[in-house]
Order: sequence, then structure tokens, then C-alpha cells
Amino acid sequence: MTVTLTEKAESRLQAFLANSANGANDKTKGIRISVKDGGCSGYEYGMDITSKPKPDDLVFEQGQVTLYIEPKSAPLLEGVVIDFVDGVMDSGFKFTNPNATDTCGCGKSFKTSDCNSPGVPCK
Repeated sequence: MTVTLTEKAESRLQAFLANSANGANDKTKGIRISVKDGGCSGYEYGMDITSKPKPDDLVFEQGQVTLYIEPKSAPLLEGVVIDFVDGVMDSGFKFTNPNATDTCGCGKSFKTSDCNSPGVPCK
């Protein structure tokens, strides 16, 4: 399983994690990345700060950021590169997904070739 953060994405996620300090256990604090039905193309990405990993989460370290991946989402996230862009017209996390055969205009959702991957099925 490979999910890669660019330097900018890692730095931004580190800042989010530091700013979300609420007395939670810093040893388990990380980012949960998932894919679910939705968006205009079939699947949409999800990213949440968590300090309570689920027992079946796949756990990866990217520099100083812990990533938690839902097992059902893993096949759809294989090879994904997550970047952070900061521009006048567009700012936020950008996912480059080699599994996607189509993406929507906003870049927040995608489609695979047959919507029959072992991940969460398209509706």
C-alpha cells in the first residue's frame, strides 16, 4: 500500500495536527484517509484528523505524519500522491490517483474504469 505526501502536504498536515491539540494522545493522532461513494464522479476522498484509529486501519508513517487508511479504501488509494496547492483561484489538498479514469472539474471526486474495484462500490 502506497500513499505519498509531498513536502507541502506533509507540512500542512503537521500544522493541522499541531493546531488540533485538545489533550488527545499525540502518539495516535494522525490523518484518516478514505474513499466513499459520492461526488459527481462516483467516489470522493475523505480526510479527517483522528486520535482514535480503528482496529482494522492500515497505518503508515509519512515523515512526521501518521496516516490511517480504511481497508476498504486501500485498493482505490494505491499509488495516490497527495499535494497541497496554495493559489489565488484554488487552494487545498490535491489527490493524484493512478486508479482514476476520470475526475470531476473540482478534483474532489473520481471514477475508476468499471466502478467494480474491491473498494467501496459506486452506487
